[in-house]
Amino acid sequence: MLSEFKEFAIRGNVIDMSIGVIIGTTFAKIVESFVDDIIMPPFSLIFGQVDFSNRYLNLSNRRFETFAEAEAAGVPMLNYGIFLNHLVHFSIVAFVLFLFVRQVNRIRRPQEDPLSNMKSKLCPHCCQSIAYKAIRCPHCTSILKDTRNQVKPNYGVRIQRKSSS
Repeated sequence: MLSEFKEFAIRGNVIDMSIGVIIGTTFAKIVESFVDDIIMPPFSLIFGQVDFSNRYLNLSNRRFETFAEAEAAGVPMLNYGIFLNHLVHFSIVAFVLFLFVRQVNRIRRPQEDPLSNMKSKLCPHCCQSIAYKAIRCPHCTSILKDTRNQVKPNYGVRIQRKSSS
């Protein structure tokens, strides 16, 4: 059992996954700090108040001055302010992560040649992609017609002159 556990723990997938979890946790702290310390202060400056945690709807007939008093009394209440805080936080984090993933994908994506479709063609026999200038298919070895320099037929009306002899 010990040897099976050692084999499981040393397998590449488990190690890769654990490293991913550790990096993900650290990255989450970086993003949370970015949102709380850099993004949220300008929002509070623009909107006057971004911390909605003191907003609530009292469901009892008793009256309270602050959220802390109502919470200490244990009355039923809808804490819509905390929900709004989490919603704003999630929206900002999701947008920042979107920008990050977009940049990573842009870096990882190989630069595609815009003329790649013009530089290849399909073999009419085996339907494999082959070089445009190929005269023999490397997959099925069939000989291909060279259609690059052929004159296309003109199906229009031809007018012929009579010879004067």
